[in-house]
Amino acid sequence: MSDRVLYSFRRCPYAMRARMALVVSGTRCELREVKLSDKPQAMRDASPKATVPVLVHGDGTVLDQSIDIMRWALGHTDPEGWLERDDAELIAANDGPFKHALDRYKYPDRHDSDPVAHREAGVKYLRELEARLEKGAQLCGETRGLADAAIMPFVRQFAATDREWWGKVDLPRVKQWLADHLESDLFKTVMQREKPWQSGDAPIALAL
Repeated sequence: MSDRVLYSFRRCPYAMRARMALVVSGTRCELREVKLSDKPQAMRDASPKATVPVLVHGDGTVLDQSIDIMRWALGHTDPEGWLERDDAELIAANDGPFKHALDRYKYPDRHDSDPVAHREAGVKYLRELEARLEKGAQLCGETRGLADAAIMPFVRQFAATDREWWGKVDLPRVKQWLADHLESDLFKTVMQREKPWQSGDAPIALAL
């Protein structure tokens, strides 16, 4: 077992993409599943922002931004060449305007928002992805890369908000791209189910 620890939450899209990069790079670490309503003090001590994912190295170094965890892991080992298929601008649009629209579409009561208007704002971004996928099977070419892994978990969340509507919207390439990633061995691996970690628990490895 590595002395590197990842605090994660299975369904969080930020944590999903961090886990995918760690797994595909073969980075060993202890996985600590977090209960969001009862976050462990050890995670709070490591990262005062107290949001997953948080990667704590044995020397005390902390990475608490998912995209930084991805690029760090792949910077050390990148067997599939994910860093060659990065697109910082496309990822920034996902993490900014698309995530803003997604939150207000998925949680309109929480944000006092018009879900339909924000759904349409999200679709505008998805049509950009659709156009990308006209040129190749993945967002930056024919094989999966960093951009795909960084963006896919958020598209998954968007699609699951209203499955009936999603089934009707005209985004055939995005739908196929999403379905392929959800059925991949990589995604199934990183979605391992674990009970929330508590101090004193036996360590559990992130499956590789």
